[in-house]
Amino acid sequence: MTGDDSVPEIDRGILEPVRDRLHTAPQIETAVIVVAEGQTELEATLIPKATPSRIERRFLDIRWYTNGDFRIHYQEDWRDRTWCQRWDRHPNEHNDRDHFHQPPAGATPGEDRTWPGEFQAVLKLVVDGVRTRTDSLWQAVGNGE
Repeated sequence: MTGDDSVPEIDRGILEPVRDRLHTAPQIETAVIVVAEGQTELEATLIPKATPSRIERRFLDIRWYTNGDFRIHYQEDWRDRTWCQRWDRHPNEHNDRDHFHQPPAGATPGEDRTWPGEFQAVLKLVVDGVRTRTDSLWQAVGNGE
């Protein structure tokens, strides 16, 4: 890490309203705040009807910190592989503070990006990205893939 190596606190004031909003989204099956890997995060699972049958599970994990840093991870668990991507804002040695880990593996280092300052705008980018991915999954099914 660069600079201050302390981990900021999770911003529940952001996660709780996002969780509440996700509860109203028709494509979301569950949205719960959990502790994973020693970190509090919001986990949102997409409904099976929004997912082609070859994929066992699709979900988002969202960590938003009090200093404005974040980690938003989208993952698909296929029968034979995992497909994921991640939107990040945090100090590190591998990229700029704002960066994106490309699918299918979400590998490090990622690509440097510039994210909006407001969490609503960042989440809109993520939701749009998941929608685009969903459309491409169903298009592939329609094409017999």
